[in-house]
Amino acid sequence: MIHTTAEVSPDADVDPSASIWQFAHVREGARVGSDVVVGRGAYIGPGVVIGDRCKVQNHALVYEPAVVGEGVFIGPGVVFTNDRHPRAINPDGTQKSAADWDAVGVTVLSGASIGARAVCVAPVTIGRWALVAAGAVVVRDVPDFAMVAGAPARRIGWVGPAGERLVEVDGDPQRLSCPRTGAHFVLTGPETLVEEVAA
Repeated sequence: MIHTTAEVSPDADVDPSASIWQFAHVREGARVGSDVVVGRGAYIGPGVVIGDRCKVQNHALVYEPAVVGEGVFIGPGVVFTNDRHPRAINPDGTQKSAADWDAVGVTVLSGASIGARAVCVAPVTIGRWALVAAGAVVVRDVPDFAMVAGAPARRIGWVGPAGERLVEVDGDPQRLSCPRTGAHFVLTGPETLVEEVAA
């Protein structure tokens, strides 16, 4: 479903099961996977990859060359930047063109969620099932399962695939569990959490 007011380049690859809502803009070379929802006024830049079953909420700005994995939630008003040294003009006063800078992208791995109005400053990678709080400013990589908040964003806890904050098991800070699903996790390093697989 592509709304009549949406602007989708004929050179974009949009799966037939995707929904592109009012005034959204999908640029040339972008790939939008199956069952993706792109909300009102969202922008998907040239060559951006959006994996299957993602939700890109209203007015999110996903600038190239971002790569978004499967099942990612991008909240309303989220911004993915793509320029480490933004300037409108060169030192000689001439207006900058695409040839005057190298785009860098944000990478979001499967299952992660980016809260409303968060800003991800490229180049950063958001790990699997990570949770970026609303309004956060992400300037460094976010580990798998990490919950980050603030400006600059810092880890304030861990979350599982259900999105619930993980809790300690029997008072052991190295072992955590999900209060909703009962899944267990273990810290194998200060910034490394892995899910325990049942035998």
